[in-house]
Amino acid sequence: MNTTLVYGLSVAAAYLIGSIPFGFLIGKMRGVDVRTVGSKNIGATNVYRTVGHGWGLLAFFCDFLKGLLPTLGAKAVAAHFGDNAALAYLPLAVGVTTVAGHMWTCFMRFKGGKGIATGFGMLVALIPWLVLTAFGLFVVTVWISHYISLGSILAAAFLLVAVWFPILGSPGWRDLPLCMLVAFVAAFAIWKHRSNIQRLAKGCENKIY
Repeated sequence: MNTTLVYGLSVAAAYLIGSIPFGFLIGKMRGVDVRTVGSKNIGATNVYRTVGHGWGLLAFFCDFLKGLLPTLGAKAVAAHFGDNAALAYLPLAVGVTTVAGHMWTCFMRFKGGKGIATGFGMLVALIPWLVLTAFGLFVVTVWISHYISLGSILAAAFLLVAVWFPILGSPGWRDLPLCMLVAFVAAFAIWKHRSNIQRLAKGCENKIY
């Protein structure tokens, strides 16, 4: 097997899948260009606010699957060729590339969403119980505060710290590449929310209801 070819084809496919702008397409289906309304972001949150709750949830689910399914597929390939140690990090490579495709989609002049839903799908495939705990924190935070951005930031901050410890099925620091990946994704997600953090501090962030 040509490992380089497997990585190359997998990463290319992952980027194209991640680049599918579901939020934009759903908005267009409803006659709304989400790039011109609300936060002007093509992600599920802006679709939720500007197109409708059901359509926003659909956008979230589609973006979630973009991260989940390619990463699970890469895990299956790596497991099938378990004797090839070089493929051990194929799921990480595919997952990261899918999230990058969502953030910098080639179909939208390399401008995309914040990667929360797609990153969530990728991480569920890699460390499900730890991520589902973070999702629980997200749900509780949004339920109490009505701020999706605050829930996303706190969930990302939880993962940034918790991934280094061997809890909830995570290998912790013993799998250094995984820890570094999750920490990077979480930190980057927080950085992508810097404008939301500023609005939260000023008390002018948009609530979902």
